[in-house]
Amino acid sequence: MDFQHIIEVVGRYMDFAGVAVMVIGALVSIPLALRGYQPNRARGLAPFSPYRAYRQLLGRSILLGLELLVAADIIRTVAVTPTFESVGVLAIIVLIRTFLSFSLELEITGRWPWQKEKEPDGGTSVPDGSSVPS
Repeated sequence: MDFQHIIEVVGRYMDFAGVAVMVIGALVSIPLALRGYQPNRARGLAPFSPYRAYRQLLGRSILLGLELLVAADIIRTVAVTPTFESVGVLAIIVLIRTFLSFSLELEITGRWPWQKEKEPDGGTSVPDGSSVPS
């Protein structure tokens, strides 16, 4: 078994893991949403309906699955066939998946990934748990 074959197998397993995370996440999210599980949301908001909770949980599993699929593409492209054409295709795939990830993050949390979570008093939360006025 040569290096190229090993990398191809690892890439296929990563692809499988990405798809499996999305499918399992979709299936596990159904009973969680129906039983009233409330994903993290901005403080001070009303509880989510089961539909909204399911969308949030499903979106999170899709995001994780997309990350695994991007990792698989990078592994296969960079380690196996680093040609200008394959790197260009990889760049396009990563751009599309990054756009999807940002769109899902905005849909799930209501803010862009680089924005901090708003506190109910109008401040912005910081990592140590304190609040900085806006």
